[in-house]
Amino acid sequence: MAPERFFLELDPPAAVKASWPHVVIVGGGFAGLKACHALAGQPVRVTLIDKRNFNLFQPLLYQVASGLVSEGDVASPLRQMVGQAPNIQILLGEVVDIDPKAQEVVFNDHRYGYDHLILASGSGSSYFGHEEWRELAPPMKILEHADEIRRRILMALEEAEQSQDPIRRRFLQTAVVVGAGPAGCELAGSLIELMHRAVSRDFKQLQADACHVILVDAVERVLPTMDPKLSATAAKYLSASGVKLQLGSMVEAIEPGRVRLKPSARPDGPRSLEAATICWTAGVRASRLGRLLAERTGCGVDRGGRVEVGPDFSIAGYPSIRVVGDLCAYRHTADGQALPGMAGPAVQMGGWVARDILAISEGQRMAPFRWTDFGTMAVIGPFYAVADLRGLHVSGLLGWILWGLAHLAFIPDTENRISLLTKWLWQIATRQRTALLITGRPDQHIGVDVGLERAPACPQPLEPLVVAEQVDQPAGLAA
Repeated sequence: MAPERFFLELDPPAAVKASWPHVVIVGGGFAGLKACHALAGQPVRVTLIDKRNFNLFQPLLYQVASGLVSEGDVASPLRQMVGQAPNIQILLGEVVDIDPKAQEVVFNDHRYGYDHLILASGSGSSYFGHEEWRELAPPMKILEHADEIRRRILMALEEAEQSQDPIRRRFLQTAVVVGAGPAGCELAGSLIELMHRAVSRDFKQLQADACHVILVDAVERVLPTMDPKLSATAAKYLSASGVKLQLGSMVEAIEPGRVRLKPSARPDGPRSLEAATICWTAGVRASRLGRLLAERTGCGVDRGGRVEVGPDFSIAGYPSIRVVGDLCAYRHTADGQALPGMAGPAVQMGGWVARDILAISEGQRMAPFRWTDFGTMAVIGPFYAVADLRGLHVSGLLGWILWGLAHLAFIPDTENRISLLTKWLWQIATRQRTALLITGRPDQHIGVDVGLERAPACPQPLEPLVVAEQVDQPAGLAA
């Protein structure tokens, strides 16, 4: 006999574990997935709602953009990761409204009740009020963004191979990355290595020394949240690799093939940068659910749209609503600073909230949340990374090894962990990239519409098909 299973329905029948509290989790990222793992097999009914049917390991998106790994190496289907737990149901859709008084969320034309709501919908890219730049400088937040960056850089090299104009070739072999944080430094370092390697091995007309990646930011040093010594080490490595650092420069406008800079204190600095490929990693904004929740409950949000939460991640007046991950501004720390929007804090938040919900169902509460800071890392070149591990500063090959082990540990899917390790080892042995396909259509990252796609209405049933008995015909009469 098959093992007993049940699936949550939009209106669960009273006979099916109706006494169990219903936990609705919005978002299958680091925090939401960790909460699901903690609640799997427990006496609660869990519904995970996400616009996409997979979990994305965002820290490695730059490797997809630069052709080191493929999309499937950094994304795992949610149903395979947590959907097989008998008390967890996965629903594809986008939450468009929240009714905190009725304790309901609205998505796919349904009003769905909850006993506990965990909002973990993450963050997106911010262009600081210049959304018209998005089409010209794709961000790097979802798979389509990484695909588009890779497509643009490879198409530029393909065109350069056929161009007889040296000025045009130089333009096509130049890329600009806006944002000198970890994502920008990782992308810039990976792109220059891709261009040098591809030009040296795969293109006959192009010269590697004509490849340029320019890293632009208004800050005065790369990796500004790290120790200044590590920032200097990273800057020195990037410069030696061929990345030009244009720091202390604020973007004024982005036009086709050009980034215009605001006048700075350096009169000799350039006013514009010409490049065929422009990428954006400079700004982050919280999911729109933060401001929606503020409208519905009156809770506070910071300038980035993150929800101000209490010590247990709830919002004032609504203890059944918890906000975790990049969507929350958690300031109950020793220094009063909000926790950073990184994988480590998100995983710890999601696990703590899930355990607290289980404790509440037993009439107890968890000990106060305490974040363990494991430090920050950034890989900026082949086998070269910088790491700030709670005051321990590591760079070079050892930093890269620590970075690789940490990322492999954080990847939630075992198959992806093995696949990435295999590809990294192959890249070490051969220095070849495995995912340099040019796919998709131009500007596929713009207006990506994800969520449930409605099938057409069911047609009217047809009359049963009657098949006439076949009669052998003389050969000459065959149609």
